[in-house]
Amino acid sequence: MTDKLSPERRSRNMAAIRSKNMKPEMIVRKLVHSIGFRYRLHRKDLPGKPDLVFGPRKKVIFVHGCFWHQHPDPNCKDSRLPKSRLDYWVPKLERNQRRDAQVQEELQGLGWTCLTIWECETKQIEALKKKVLKFLRPY
Repeated sequence: MTDKLSPERRSRNMAAIRSKNMKPEMIVRKLVHSIGFRYRLHRKDLPGKPDLVFGPRKKVIFVHGCFWHQHPDPNCKDSRLPKSRLDYWVPKLERNQRRDAQVQEELQGLGWTCLTIWECETKQIEALKKKVLKFLRPY
């Protein structure tokens, strides 16, 4: 199966993909702020530069894109593998998953608690709010 886009167009699309301030991350940031929690962004002194860092609580939140981090939920349609160039995509996406696991392990070793919020979860705000409150509240 061939790509529907020209190589130049595909290159422009891929170059436009950012790792910070994407829509799912902004939804989570707005929600967390609206329920009264304050945080720092992308602390470079922590493994993996977590998206949201709650220093005094020693908690971090990662907002993962379902495709790039391969959301393991079988109901998530965004995490499907591409149909072409599997020799490129499979190793790349597996590296992302290994890196995510390693980063969480390092953070836990430093005494931090991690929460991963998947892109598809940002579409159900009330459920997301409950998940965040459960994670951040001490009781």
